[in-house]
Amino acid sequence: MPRSGGQLSDVSVPVWHPAGPARAIMHIDGDAFFASCEVARDPSLRGKPVVTGSERGIASSMTYEAKRRGIKRGMTMPEIKRVAPETVILPSDYETYSLYSKRMNELIKRYTPMVEEYSIDESFADLTGLRRKYRKSYGGIAEAIKTDLENELGLTFSVGLGPSKVIAKLGSNYNKPSGLTVIGLKDLSVYLKQTPLRKVWGIGPNTTGYLEKFGMRTALDLVLRDKKWVEDKLSKPIQMIRMELAGESVYLVSAKEKSSYQSISKTKTFTPARSDKTYLMAQLTKNIENACIKARRYGLLAREVVFFFKKQSFRHQGIKLSLHHPTATPEVLVDLARGNLDRFYNEKTLYRSSGVILLGLEGDNGTQLDLFGSAVRVKEVEELYHFLDRINQKYGKHSVHLATSLKAMVLPNHQNSRSMASNRKNKEGMFQGETSRKRVAVPFLGFVR
Repeated sequence: MPRSGGQLSDVSVPVWHPAGPARAIMHIDGDAFFASCEVARDPSLRGKPVVTGSERGIASSMTYEAKRRGIKRGMTMPEIKRVAPETVILPSDYETYSLYSKRMNELIKRYTPMVEEYSIDESFADLTGLRRKYRKSYGGIAEAIKTDLENELGLTFSVGLGPSKVIAKLGSNYNKPSGLTVIGLKDLSVYLKQTPLRKVWGIGPNTTGYLEKFGMRTALDLVLRDKKWVEDKLSKPIQMIRMELAGESVYLVSAKEKSSYQSISKTKTFTPARSDKTYLMAQLTKNIENACIKARRYGLLAREVVFFFKKQSFRHQGIKLSLHHPTATPEVLVDLARGNLDRFYNEKTLYRSSGVILLGLEGDNGTQLDLFGSAVRVKEVEELYHFLDRINQKYGKHSVHLATSLKAMVLPNHQNSRSMASNRKNKEGMFQGETSRKRVAVPFLGFVR
């Protein structure tokens, strides 16, 4: 039987009837995802307070055992050790977390192809119309998906099921960790009455403050407000959220892979902090190559670029430049970065990360010819990089790279515990998105909470 979190008070509230047929939208949220991935691949950590983020010096994720000891995100390592000396502090391994995320979504797709990968640890799934196929209620299907995820990945997930995305996300937050909350139309108003506006997905602090001026405190207050007042006083996005809260599915689950971007950014943190100009330029070049690889993958060219370094104080030093011709060629951007390096680099400053942002992205619609033939040379270089993309796809990323990035390629980014090799193993049964090199070996199946 599907679980529902919390005790609901008896209140006299209406039952909603959306304009169209009710949908069954599921939201899946990995509990303390990064830290939980570390526990899943090393079961000896189960039950212990575990924190990730040692490479940054601050907590980025923590297990619920750590949270119960008072550890919060952003706390420094010395603060954590003072609060809970027994805490296991680990470096972050984002590649492993990404692989667990891919596995999560492939498991959900066993039940429905309509899966939207919202973030690395969150997904939406549309279960509408699947009851007859699985001979289960929608709540039963959601529970089966949750069970498979937890048994096969060794992680726990908080799940919400409702008639819209906003309601499903409300449900997944209702009973953390490892809860399953089903919010049907009959119970919808009861949940809305217990939900403060600030906890509604898509309503930020400014909007919350604005609505509170009109006496609205809960999600139900917003839904019950007169439609004409809502249209006169509120922006279109908030009107759509109100419709979602009332049980009408406005934000549809999109199973399409993202193919358009307004910007592309790539950053890399390294320890210890450095001031070495050659090393920093190598790191920046690697970021440029990675950003251009992604741009070319989606047929995009940049009209503007931002180069930056982050200091030990977490403040940025950078520069934004416009390009004469839109491009996704790293050689062009590297030359531009090198020529302007002294405008955002200081030899007396220690830097902890580098980054690049490609802006003003547009489709690659071919190269416009010019009088002196420079466009032809640009086209030849672009064709060369498309050829190199195929080589790197076959033999591994950065099999061929610019000489400027050599130091970043051969030296570890972290000369501390994070530089240790990952314990990922190459085994059979890979999921989509994994390769023989990028492979998560889940060490403990049949996980029982």
